[in-house]
Amino acid sequence: MRKIALLLLIFCTNGFAQPNWTLQNLAQDFFSWRVKMQPATGDDILRVERPDGWTPDYSPEAITEYQKAFRDFKKRLNAIPQSGWSRSDSVDYLLMRSAIERVNWELNVLRLPHRNPDFYVHQTLGTLYELLLIHTPMTDTRARNMIVRLNSFPATLEHAKKNLSEPVRAFAEIALSNLQDVRQKMMACQDALKDLMKESFHSDLEDATQKAAKALENYATWIEARKSDMSNDFSVGRDGYVYFLKNIALMPYTPEELLLMGELEWNRSVAFDVYEHLRNADIPPPDLFDTAEEQIKQSRKDEEAIRRFLEEKNIMTVPDWVQHYRNKKIPPRIEPFTHMGVVDDLTSETRLDENAVSYIPEPSPDLSFFRLASAQDPRPIIIHEGVPGHYFQLVLSWANSNPIRRRFFDSGPIEGIGFYVEELMLQFGLFSDRPHTREIIYRFMRLRALRVDVDVNLALGNYSIEEAGQYLAETVPMDAPTAKWEAGFFALTPGQAISYQIGKLQILNLIADAKIKLGDKFSLRDYHDYMMENGNVPIALQRWEYLGLQDEVKKLW
Repeated sequence: MRKIALLLLIFCTNGFAQPNWTLQNLAQDFFSWRVKMQPATGDDILRVERPDGWTPDYSPEAITEYQKAFRDFKKRLNAIPQSGWSRSDSVDYLLMRSAIERVNWELNVLRLPHRNPDFYVHQTLGTLYELLLIHTPMTDTRARNMIVRLNSFPATLEHAKKNLSEPVRAFAEIALSNLQDVRQKMMACQDALKDLMKESFHSDLEDATQKAAKALENYATWIEARKSDMSNDFSVGRDGYVYFLKNIALMPYTPEELLLMGELEWNRSVAFDVYEHLRNADIPPPDLFDTAEEQIKQSRKDEEAIRRFLEEKNIMTVPDWVQHYRNKKIPPRIEPFTHMGVVDDLTSETRLDENAVSYIPEPSPDLSFFRLASAQDPRPIIIHEGVPGHYFQLVLSWANSNPIRRRFFDSGPIEGIGFYVEELMLQFGLFSDRPHTREIIYRFMRLRALRVDVDVNLALGNYSIEEAGQYLAETVPMDAPTAKWEAGFFALTPGQAISYQIGKLQILNLIADAKIKLGDKFSLRDYHDYMMENGNVPIALQRWEYLGLQDEVKKLW
């Protein structure tokens, strides 16, 4: 009966209207709770702003309470009357269903607190890293929050030892890698922070850092002693993966369909890469920037030129109030922990008046895959991570008048948009002045297509992490350390790596459907403006709301 009711919801709703306030009230309660229990992660898309004084709590008792809260929120959602809803209400309902089910995914499907030793590295070092990345001048409040979080490390790691009842060896090895030389790194971070904090904080900082470093070292020793007895089974399995696709990512595809989509895009990306190399055969390759300062200066000019290009070509609206995406050199406080996640500060819903910052190293031919690309031309990463990609989209979504659309997140639409705008700008001719940059775009395309293969096969247990890393390194091709890191990250986060390629394909499908349905009334600029404002919304739901097409949504039930 529940499925019948939901199908009636799909068939009977249409149009846009004021938000359903019963649903909005549930969302307010849920997201206020979620921001306190949502795990810290290295993914910049998933970072949230925490309340002052917050520390993570994954004690056994807290996990029991989280399980109860999940069931209560799900029950409240299902109890909301669904008659008379607009199509937008129905989209919001599905967003809330996805957000609530993500808690189940973390706790009961992936079983992060019980299977993943690296989970607790992120609930300790990762929580500090969230604050280290903020680029604005140090404040007393932030200094206190850093010390509070450092002081929470020992308790969190003691809870880890109680909770890890079925630890996975591969995830333990990732944790140990992230904990390598941790005391030395903690001391380097402490010294850098002392230069930024008032002297009155120094004693508490030193004491908290010492205790945190000792707890992390003890945790690494605990993991090492038990590693040989840990499980080799890291994959989530087909049933778990399909659950994620249908209930959380809201992608109307089977794993086999995803693999076919990735294969077709792989063929396309390789062919276009071949064409581009031949096209540029007589053009000398560009030099790397000589210094980070030179790269920063050029990136500033490029970001501003991209904003003008978007308006001049009638691609999308660039509001004057949207701030800028800037580069800064990696500061000493962050340098020890760049392995803990994407090294940027994309701001937040309460920081719309601030620039975003991406931290960069000195240019070198030995840099990793993406950093080397930026040392050649900053624009591909500016487009994906900055404007009109993640920063630009997130800011516009954070300004959405609908609170659910501001606070819901999913990598599928966000990374799909980030990848989509790369090729969008390529097709509009942005890189005609630096032809070899088109080769960078095609290398990125190759990687995103292969990520689908890697993601699906890691999740289904067909690849080991080592095999996946080697496959990426040899086939993209890319540097081995980045390939190894990617494979490990994708094993830890099933469904994340498909988001780039599949999200982009969904956007292209939506645009094709819109052009056929609307004809001359279709405006690419108008859709892009809608896409950015609703950029946190899975593309299948955007397609339903924007065009009224129900075929994909029906597959999600």
